[in-house]
Amino acid sequence: MQSQLSQYLPVLMFLMVTIGFAVGTLAFSVIAGKVGRRTRTKDIPYECGMVPEGPGNARLSVKFFLVALLFVLFDIEVVFMYPWAVTYKELLAKHFASVVGGMLSFMGILFVGYLYALKKKAFDWKS
Repeated sequence: MQSQLSQYLPVLMFLMVTIGFAVGTLAFSVIAGKVGRRTRTKDIPYECGMVPEGPGNARLSVKFFLVALLFVLFDIEVVFMYPWAVTYKELLAKHFASVVGGMLSFMGILFVGYLYALKKKAFDWKS
């Protein structure tokens, strides 16, 4: 029977390979990066043949990110319905009212949250 410490040998080996890969990749990029010549044109951001005009980063409204978070929230909530439908397929025959009632209450809470977001105009990021 192996000792408990010898069971962690693969984990230690994996950690060493991971650290070695990260250090090796960084060292290679530093060595290979010094070979190339840097010119003023190469240091211009968004090098695509055109001279950049205006600021490099436009500021976005916070509401844009709020809409994105709400999308992710409602998307994840809908993802929970798929396993529910698969898992409770057999239970629907025996306990129809409790299974459907649970999902309807879940969807009702989602709908109330959606109405609240609509009332607060959270989906309109242009204003």
